[in-house]
Amino acid sequence: MKLIVLTAPSGAGKTTIARRVMDEVPGLRFSTSATTRTPREGEQHGVEYFFLTEAEFQARIEADAFVEYEEVYPGRYYGTLRDELERLAESTAVVLDVDVKGALNVKRLYGDKALTLFIAPPSLDALADRLHARGTETEERIAVRLSRATLELDFAHDFDAVIVNDDLETAVAETVARVQAFLRG
Repeated sequence: MKLIVLTAPSGAGKTTIARRVMDEVPGLRFSTSATTRTPREGEQHGVEYFFLTEAEFQARIEADAFVEYEEVYPGRYYGTLRDELERLAESTAVVLDVDVKGALNVKRLYGDKALTLFIAPPSLDALADRLHARGTETEERIAVRLSRATLELDFAHDFDAVIVNDDLETAVAETVARVQAFLRG
């Protein structure tokens, strides 16, 4: 099984790009992540995320049920469940939409079987504009996300490729091309 690992600061467009890549490249399956965050309106357990309580998440950490996980924000965990990857093992490739440290851990575990792509915003100002435009976060949460984005950008050079999402169509085309080359290799 090959893994395509997309990561980015919150608001840089990785989920949008992941969905578009999956539409354009046949045989890809999406790995649904687990999280302790509260579902947003319209989100369903097992679709957008596996929504777990913090106690449930901790129990799965203790049971070594995660390939990778991180406390991305205080009290807010995200992770990739081993059984989710096993469920998708017969796919051509599995797409993971994970945080920076989780992506690097997946690369460490899977080596050349994982393609890691860092989706970068054109600038922190552009990222701030995107987060404000979402209308889903308080100013305090946006400030936390921007602070974290500054730290995450420092890891971009550790990825197989960095794709700047200045223009969505261009970023999608570049991502699709890299994924297709990886799958052929």
